Amino acid sequence: MKVLGISTSPRANGNSDLLLRRALAGAESADAEVEYVRLSDFKIGPCIECNSCYTTGVCVLEDDYHRLLRKILDADRLIFASPVFFMSLCAQAKTLIDRGQCLWAAKYILKKSPPPEHNDRKAMVIAVGGSKSKKQFDCIRLMMKTYFDSLGIRYESNLFVNQVDEAGDIEKHAAAMEEAFKLGSALALRQCIRRNKPVDVEFF
Repeated sequence: MKVLGISTSPRANGNSDLLLRRALAGAESADAEVEYVRLSDFKIGPCIECNSCYTTGVCVLEDDYHRLLRKILDADRLIFASPVFFMSLCAQAKTLIDRGQCLWAAKYILKKSPPPEHNDRKAMVIAVGGSKSKKQFDCIRLMMKTYFDSLGIRYESNLFVNQVDEAGDIEKHAAAMEEAFKLGSALALRQCIRRNKPVDVEFF
């Protein structure tokens, strides 16, 4: 069981980053092989909408996207973590998702399905925002559902925390840290209950 955690936060040891590390610790406690990657360590440019992927299913831009995509496709489980900026994902996360246009093209234009051995892949989303608004995660839900669908990954769970802003403050939120560990451990289990929608754990 390979679990890949992607921290998209522009700051190291930010709140979403710390929750991700805790979730990966939970997955590791369930005997999973875990890998943490920080998106800022990869040089990934934005989609240029050339539409070349409509005929090949592959992005023509040459950068670190292809290396990270291979990690994503090889993983059995994916944990995607982001801070909330302007009621959505941070720019780094959105750039990675936009480059997934090639995934959308492969699935819906070229009708290519994910490999059979990856049919049981599952994903979790972690997002932390400083706002008091309960609506700040609505856009993230829809965006991640669409992205995971293109990847052929089942959207398993969310951990959303609001009113946490200063770097490291999430460590004072014992309940959120505990839930991150539990959700990470549950995600790594080979047998999961099939649900019509993701499990939502929210702290408002």
